[in-house]
Order: sequence, then structure tokens, then C-alpha cells
Amino acid sequence: MADALLSIVLERLASVVEQQIRDELTLVLGVEAEIQSLTDTLRSVRDVLEDAERRQVKEKSVQGWLERLKDMAYQMDDVVDEWSTAILQLQIKGAESASMSKKKVSSCIPSPCFCLKQVASRRDTALKIKGIKQQLDVIASQRSQFNFISSLSEEPQRFITTSQLDIPEVYGRDMDKNTILGHLLGETCQETESGPHIISIVGTGGMGKTTLAQLAYNHPEVKAHFDERIWVCVSDPFDPSRIFREIVEILQGESPSVHSLEALQQKIQTRIAGKKFLIVLDDVWTENHQLWGQLKSTLNCGGVGSRILATTRKESVVKMVGTKYTHSLEELPREQARALFHQIAFFEKSREKVEELKEIGEKIADKCKGLPLAIKTLGNLMRSKHNREEWENVSCSEVWQLDEFERDISPALLLSYYDLPPAIKRCFSFCAVFPKDSVIVRDELIKLWMAQSYLKSDGSKEMEMVGREYFEYLAARSFFQDFEKDDDGNIIGCKMHDIVHDFAQFLTQNECFIVEVDNQKKGSMDLFFQKIRHATLVVRESASTCNMKNLHTLLAKKAFDSRVLEALGHLTCLRALDLSSNRLIEELPKEVGKLIHLRYLNLSWSYRLRELPETICGLYNLQTLNIKNCSGLQKLPQAMGKLINLRHLENYNTQSLKGLPKGIGRLSSLQTLDVFIVSSHGNDECQIGDLRNLNNLRGDLSIQGLDEVKDAREAEKVELKNKVHLQDLSLEFGRQKGTKGVAEALQPHPNLKSLDIFTYGDREWPNWMMGSSLAQLKILHLRFCIRCPCLPPLGQLPVLEKLWIRRMDGVQYIGSEFLGSSSIVFPKLKELAISGLDELKQWEIKEKEERSIMPCLNDLTMQDCSKLEGLPDHVLQRTPLQKLDIKYSRILERRYRKDIGEDGHKISHIPEVAYSQD
Repeated sequence: MADALLSIVLERLASVVEQQIRDELTLVLGVEAEIQSLTDTLRSVRDVLEDAERRQVKEKSVQGWLERLKDMAYQMDDVVDEWSTAILQLQIKGAESASMSKKKVSSCIPSPCFCLKQVASRRDTALKIKGIKQQLDVIASQRSQFNFISSLSEEPQRFITTSQLDIPEVYGRDMDKNTILGHLLGETCQETESGPHIISIVGTGGMGKTTLAQLAYNHPEVKAHFDERIWVCVSDPFDPSRIFREIVEILQGESPSVHSLEALQQKIQTRIAGKKFLIVLDDVWTENHQLWGQLKSTLNCGGVGSRILATTRKESVVKMVGTKYTHSLEELPREQARALFHQIAFFEKSREKVEELKEIGEKIADKCKGLPLAIKTLGNLMRSKHNREEWENVSCSEVWQLDEFERDISPALLLSYYDLPPAIKRCFSFCAVFPKDSVIVRDELIKLWMAQSYLKSDGSKEMEMVGREYFEYLAARSFFQDFEKDDDGNIIGCKMHDIVHDFAQFLTQNECFIVEVDNQKKGSMDLFFQKIRHATLVVRESASTCNMKNLHTLLAKKAFDSRVLEALGHLTCLRALDLSSNRLIEELPKEVGKLIHLRYLNLSWSYRLRELPETICGLYNLQTLNIKNCSGLQKLPQAMGKLINLRHLENYNTQSLKGLPKGIGRLSSLQTLDVFIVSSHGNDECQIGDLRNLNNLRGDLSIQGLDEVKDAREAEKVELKNKVHLQDLSLEFGRQKGTKGVAEALQPHPNLKSLDIFTYGDREWPNWMMGSSLAQLKILHLRFCIRCPCLPPLGQLPVLEKLWIRRMDGVQYIGSEFLGSSSIVFPKLKELAISGLDELKQWEIKEKEERSIMPCLNDLTMQDCSKLEGLPDHVLQRTPLQKLDIKYSRILERRYRKDIGEDGHKISHIPEVAYSQD
């Protein structure tokens, strides 16, 4: 990671010097020689880092040298970023002055106070650079005592991307699975003892204990057998209070409002009393009988047949918890281990290449000692290696000889880590900041990487795209697991195996920490805190972050404490700040404006937050501002147009906002803007035309308040057709008549994947809904368009998969106009939902010629259509329908009741039919 940090400093130092020269700025003078010498020294030190990072595993003195080097690199990065920010501030001041050129000349001259501050800033930066140069010289001189081997600087390596393989989560464990299921379901144990029956899975790290427990926990028979299922990652330290909070949150579906241990215990006992429950305690380490007794006594009130399933690496834990059945998870047999490695490593390799490398591959597989995680990690590494020399290098690596691995680190992980490009190494090691078993949201992780300047745009790719490639690379190399995917199969969330997490923490000693603070520990940890750069804060009682003054990342989700907010003015090195889900925050202190390095600010789910301070507009480096679900937020700062680097303004579900500041329309770098509000409150807030320059918008966009647009020519200025990256568009018209011209002017780009038209008030649909302008549309919502008497010809949309039509009171008849003129009607439609059409009486399909209609329809919902007399026979009998829902449509329910309805025979072949009485 030191290599990556030095690379960042070198790149940014060169950039800021070039910028100062190009813009003829005199911000920092008198340090030219120091900067040149500093640059030369950094480059020479970087040349030995590959050898140093390999030796740190077994040489503590090398590890200490690297830590001092990294600490200095962080300091240098802070200074260079201050310098860069000062240049940015001058540029913005200059732009403001230019915009005032029509006013008096004197008004454009900087104030004496500003000039004095500038001079002081120059002197301060120059002194810091000289001080860091002296520190670096000392560190550089120390390297001679280690006799490092220098590696010549090369061009940045291009990494070969590989797709993630669909390998079974559990390989060769069928017998283990069946044994665990037998004990969970009561088939192999007696139910005479009081309290839950305790089962333990024990084995070394990476053996597959958690995966096996997950397989059992999610088994259909287990889901049906237990009244309650609870999964808790225990880890180390064993904290009863945290464990009880997680159990309560799972049982009641929300965070507990009580905090004392006794109150939490009472809530659990009330919820599980007499119920048959399963609780999985994953990754148990504690041998403290008193702590375990607190948990066990709380769970003794469950019903007969309740189970506790624990996973642990320690036999002593098995005895301590009072296990009734212990399942020792052994290494995979040699043949199965080799087969798993072969399946991954030789994927898509030719038969000749497999024959050439098979023998070496078996040697590598055998070195993994039957550990599934190691086999998968090495298999994915070797999948990207294609010549014999590369395979032999891995097989003969000295890494396999290091004694420390038996206790601490997986050699497979280290070999795979060494093979990562430096840029991806730093992205991986940053993940140590997340607590074990955390769900890591891909897009949030990428924004956090951006905030640390880990991602660099190469001109053809945005930083976000580079971040997605890095994420997918790490996923393909088994650094991430337990993937959550969207409908298109893209990974949107993941976890890290606890062994991988331990490895990341090893790489970032004294940098990344999960800090659990209470009054008893606080004083003794103050000095320790000063070395931390990235932290997740868990606050149990009153805690201060004042002493974490060098933090670059502070993740304090659900960890509200007033002293955390009070200390913000001291955390002046912060790049990323997460205060999300802190429901007690009502206002953000104005001192947040001192966080000049800040690039990521997450305030989501802080529903008591009323407003943001105007000082936030001085955070010129800010890239991400997340205010999602801040439902009480009433206004945004007026000068937000100064946030020229803002790329993501996430403002979904901020319904108290009635407008957006005018300057947002100037933020041409914006990629995310969930909601754009057309204001009725004058010139200080955005009008529809302010969307014109936001052509980088992508993902989802909801345009609200279109009833405020009185002139279609204003809507034309938006040029929605030029916003080619938008995937999901929502248009809200406020039921206003006379908006067809506005709707016509808002024709989207044909790349659009999802469209929602809400409260459209005219009788006629815009023409672009009639033709082929929506060629890529997969999802369409038409809601509360109460005056439209008919539906548009949606049957000709070539890739439409889901169509929802709701509350369209003007529609009395659906006929051929709905089908359009295509030879195949609704060729890809899988799901059709029509609900709340109170006046709809007939839906007919009258076809003279034989056309294919809805050939993929799987799911039909016709809810709350009280006057609808029947459904087309073609839809019921000539489509592959699997689900039919006719709830609250009384005529349909009577007519199509299976066995007794007059047309019940027409739906007898449909597996799932839902009625309102069910």
C-alpha cells in the first residue's frame, strides 16, 4: 500500500505544480528546490517498495520502516491537497470576479483580509513542505540498512480482467450439510434437555464453516421448521450489548429504541418466549463463561426444538458453550481439492494448455492443504496466468515457506495480493475499515475510493467506471464473496470472508480500525487514535473524536453522539465522513466548512435534519453529498453552485424540499441527481431550463413539478434527448391540464431502460410514446393519468418486460389500440399489472390475422378493477401464464373461480391464482 500512497503523492505533486505554472499563480514560492528534491527522493524510495512489502511479513523492522513511510506519505498528501485546494479557491474567486465585471472595479479587488490570509497560507504550506522533506530524507537514509533490492520503474501495468465464475458456494460438503440439517431438524437428537440444543461447527479459517452454516440456515426445510431465524456475526471481541441489539433488530425489523443490556434482554425474551427458534452465532472466539452465560440465559425461554448453531476455529469455545453435538469440518480430500482447483484455474483454457500445466496445477492445489478459500483464491489467480513460467513461479514461491502463515496469513491470499496492480492493492486494503460481516455496497465503496484519490480517470473512462473495474477484478480474485446482484446480474453488494478481512487489517496496521469507544477505554486510547487514518466508529457512550485529528475516513453510521459533531472542526484532514442513520441529528455544525479536503459526505436517513449550513458550499473538493431519506430537510444552501467537483447529489425521498438552489444547474460534472424539482418560488431556485447543461446525468432521474412549466419552449431547453446516460426516468405532472406540449418536449433518449409517467393530466399521449422512440425500454409505469381515455400502442415496444398501469380513471375499454401494429405484440413482456382502473369494463383482443401476442407473459395482475367483465381468452389460454392475481375485482373473481366459476376451466392450467379471500 505504501507504493500506492507514494504514487498518489507524486501524481498530485506534479499536477499541482503544473497547475500553478499554467495559471501563473504565485501561491507557494521559495520551495522549488525542495519540491524537486522531494520528488526525486520519493521516486527512489518507491523503487524498493516491492521488496520491502514482501519482507515486512517476516521482518518487524521493515514493517516499522514502511509504517513511518506511509505516515509521512499521508502527511505529504494533506499538504499537497491544501495547496491544490487553495489554487481551486483562487480560481473560483476569479470566476466570481469575472461575473461581476459589470459592477464597479473596486468591488472586484480582493479585500486586504483575504490577501493577508493568502500570504499566511503560502508561508504555512512552504514550511510544511520543507518539514516533510527533512522527514523523508531521514526515512530514505534508513533504507540502506535493509539492503533492499531495487526494481526498475515501469509503465503502469495493465491488468487482465476476468469474469467471476459461478462456482458452487459449497463444494464436496454434501455429507456435512446433511448431518447439520439432521441435528437442526431434530432427526438425530433428543429434545429432553431444557434450553436450546447447541450445535457447533469447528475448523480452521477458510475451511467453509460460515458457508456451511449459511447453506443450512437458508435451506427450505429449516425455514419452514423454525418460527424465528436469527443470524449474528459474533467475531472478536464478544460484546453482549451489540449482539443483543442485532438480535432485537432482526426480531422486530427495526433498530431497538432501548439501549440498556437488561431492557434488550427483556425484549428478546418477549419475542421468542415459547417459539421454536434458530440462532446462528458465526465466528465465536470468546472463552469467557460469564459473557456467554449472559447470552445463553437470555435464550433459555424459547420453545422445544430451538437450536443454537455456532461456528468457531477453537475447540475450547466448543466446550465453553456447552455443545451437544460438535461437527469438525475437515480439509477437502486431495482429489476433490484438485478437482475444484482444476475447475477454476483451467476455465476456458485449451486442451493442450491443460495438459501442459496439469502437473504443476496439482502441486499448487496440494499446497492449499484442502482449504476451500485458498483453493478458490489460487484458482482464480492462476486463471489469469497462461504460460508455464508463471505457474512455476507460484508453485516455487518462497511464500509457502513462511512460518507465520500457519497462525496468521493465508499464503494463497498473499500470492494473489502480490499479483494485484498497485492501484487495486490500495483499494483492497482500504476495505479493512469495514466491520467484519458488513454488507459492502459496491457504489458506496467506489465513492469512498474516489474520496481517497485512489481512482484516476484516464480521459476515456470516468473514475466511477475505473472503480467498477477494480471492484469486479477483486471479486473475480475471491477477495469478495456473498454477492448481491441486481436484475441484470450486476454485483451491487458483497461481504468479505473473515480470513480476507484479517488479511486486509494486517496490511493496514495502524491505519484502518474499527474503533469501539466507551468511557472506560477513551483515555488510554487518545494517543493511539492520532495514528489512525481510516476508522469506523462504534460509540456506546459519550465519545470524542478530537484526538483522531489525522483521520481521512470516519464512518460513524448509527453512532450519533453530540461530541462527534462538536469535534468536526478538528478533523480537518477528512476526505470521507459518514453520519448516516443518525436520527438525532437536527443540524450540521457550521464548522463542517473547515473540512476543506472533504470529498464524501453521507447524511442519509437522518430524518430529523432540518437544513445544511451555508459553509458547506466552501467544500470545493466535495464529490458526493448523500441526503437520501432526509425527509425533514427543508432547504439546501443557496451557494451550492460553488461545488464545482460535485458528481453525486443523492436526494431521493427528501419530500420536504420544495426546490433546488439555482446554482445546481451549473454543476456540469453531476452524474447523480435523483430528484430535480421545478420550483414555483422565483429566481433563486431551479426552473426546468436549468437541467440543460447536466448532460452527464446517469442512472435515475425524477423530474417533479412539471405543472409549474407554463411554456413548452422552456421544456425544450432541457434537451432530454442529449442525456444519453440516463437509465430510469420519472416525469411527474401534478394532474395539470394542458401539459401535452411540455411532455412532447421532454422526449427521452432511446437508451432509456425504465420510464414512469405520473399524474399526467392531458387526454392525449405525447407522440414519442406512439413510435419507436423507446426501443430499449424494459420497464414502464403509467400511474394516475386520470384523463387519458385509452392506452398508447405499447405492444410494439420490442424489449418491454414489465408494464404497470395504475389508477387511470378515464380508461373504460382496452382494445386493439393497446396492441399496436407489430407482427409480434409485446414480444418480451413477462409481467403485466393493471390495478385501480375503476371504470374499465372491457378488455378485448380481436384478431383477424394470427399474430403472436405476449408470447413470454408469465405474471398477470388485474387488481381492484371492479367493473371489468372478463379477460381475453388469448391472454389466459395462449400465453405461458404461471401467475394470475385478480384480487378485489369481484366480477373476475366470481367468473374465474376454479371449479365453480363459469370460466374457471379457462384458468385451470395456471399454477398460481390469487383471490382476495385467500
